Amino acid sequence: MTTIRIALAQINPKMGDFAGNTAKIIHYIEQAKSQGADIVALPELAITGYPPEDLLLKPQFIAANLRALDEIINASHDITTIIGFVDRTTDIHNAAAVIHNGELKGVYHKTYLPNYGVFDDYRYFKAGETAPIFQLGDVLIGVNICEDIWYPGGPTQVQALAGAQIIINISASPYHSAKGGDRERMLATRAEDNAVALAYVNLVGGQDELVFDGDSLIFDEHGRLIARGKVFEEDLLIADINTEKVFRERLHDPRRRQERIDVASEGMRAEKIVLAETYATKSREKMQPGIAPRLPQAEEVYKALVLGTRDYVRKNGFERVVIGLSGGVDSAIVACIAADALGADKVRCVFMPTRYSSNESARDAESLARNLGVHYDVIAIEDTFKQYLEMLAPVFAGTAMGVAEENIQARIRGNILMALSNKFGALVLSTGNKSESSVGYCTLYGDMCGGLTVIKDVPKLLVYELCQYVNSRDGKEVIPDYIITRPPSAELRDNQKDQDSLPPYEILDAILEMYVEQDMSIDAMIAEGFAEETVRWVVRTVDINEYKRRQAAPGIKITTRAFGRDRRMPITNVYRG
Repeated sequence: MTTIRIALAQINPKMGDFAGNTAKIIHYIEQAKSQGADIVALPELAITGYPPEDLLLKPQFIAANLRALDEIINASHDITTIIGFVDRTTDIHNAAAVIHNGELKGVYHKTYLPNYGVFDDYRYFKAGETAPIFQLGDVLIGVNICEDIWYPGGPTQVQALAGAQIIINISASPYHSAKGGDRERMLATRAEDNAVALAYVNLVGGQDELVFDGDSLIFDEHGRLIARGKVFEEDLLIADINTEKVFRERLHDPRRRQERIDVASEGMRAEKIVLAETYATKSREKMQPGIAPRLPQAEEVYKALVLGTRDYVRKNGFERVVIGLSGGVDSAIVACIAADALGADKVRCVFMPTRYSSNESARDAESLARNLGVHYDVIAIEDTFKQYLEMLAPVFAGTAMGVAEENIQARIRGNILMALSNKFGALVLSTGNKSESSVGYCTLYGDMCGGLTVIKDVPKLLVYELCQYVNSRDGKEVIPDYIITRPPSAELRDNQKDQDSLPPYEILDAILEMYVEQDMSIDAMIAEGFAEETVRWVVRTVDINEYKRRQAAPGIKITTRAFGRDRRMPITNVYRG
């Protein structure tokens, strides 16, 4: 047998839905069989969903996952299935089951357990100590999990040097902007350096703050891409791999003979497990694998936000959402994302004017809602605002109008949105962006209220790019041009502009990226040419608003370092480094 057909099923599981996940997995196994696949691989922890977090501390959760595995084993006749699950020995392991013809033949335990960024594998799992290879006729296959492939050495190298011609990595690799290209280059390097064909299958879908992009990949022994799965969609990626070519390539690479000696001293064992001594290739026509295109940044981020919103809303049992429209870019792009994610008929938008709301905001909010085809309400809050001011007048006597009065308006709007949520069972989508939440330019219990902050990790300048992408994609002015071109304003006082309180977003976003995502020092940022006063103001304002962000709704991660799971800072903190 020189050609083996591999199917990669990038699926969207639902956390803890063992019946639903198992049915989906078996469906894809059957699909792979119908396409003549010899092997079907599914993502890391596909049975449970990823990341399970403290569900892993419940013994009954582990047991339910093992019962689901038994069902999958029974469904895996006439094919080899590789599936992520939680294994239980004297401890628990992030594991890959290798099933052949209805029988569990072996299990691989993840070796490298990440404990950085959004990852907590080391909190829950025991690391594996072996790197088995699996024999299917005359083909040797190495199986490993996610983080294991990111290291030049480790399981991949050990398995390749032990004779594996194919490495299959099952993964749950969360998305952030531009990660797909970096990941593809890394995997191509692993394939070429180890002279192996490499198949990488990734999870797809939204789980709380995280989005998994799919983007499964298959490379030949030279590191050349031969198949790429769709992004942000379930997909079954299939390709034929010629192992004879792998063998020929290795005959011309003398480095492997010396490397085998070096790796043998590291102590990781590469035991062989036989799936089948002999294996006859299935009768089938030659497969032309697909290579899905890479997306431009704005389109990629937009689709990530659509998928993350759809899955967060639906997987948590909601069908509808409600959004406060202001006539600005943030609420505009959130409304577009919601309509694309759920359908316009599932989106309710509300404009809530006061004395400070401009005629242009009213006009543009209505135009946007009409363009999207969403339900639209106008609920004026001026009378309510007056009542608050009258009620507080004795206490506020002798003070000037200021932030307190501005925030009253935002909190009235938050109350109305939550009332609509309670009445109609619609989840409130809050509309704050990363730039504003970084420096606390938002109202606690006001515009911050909601169940999901869709663009929480999207810098303001990128919000504008997303708006332009929507209009360009649709070939028309879905978002009224004035929303995009007008100076941004919260409209909580006369003639208010964001830049009255904040540095220009071109400067603010650049400093925030350096400070929040790169942890650059004040001196280093000043050395980049930014004014010392501005840098110190941004750093101080980011730090003192940690308490606000802790109380915000979760938001979808799209940058390399999001607030919350990624960036964990103490609230009580005077260090300004």
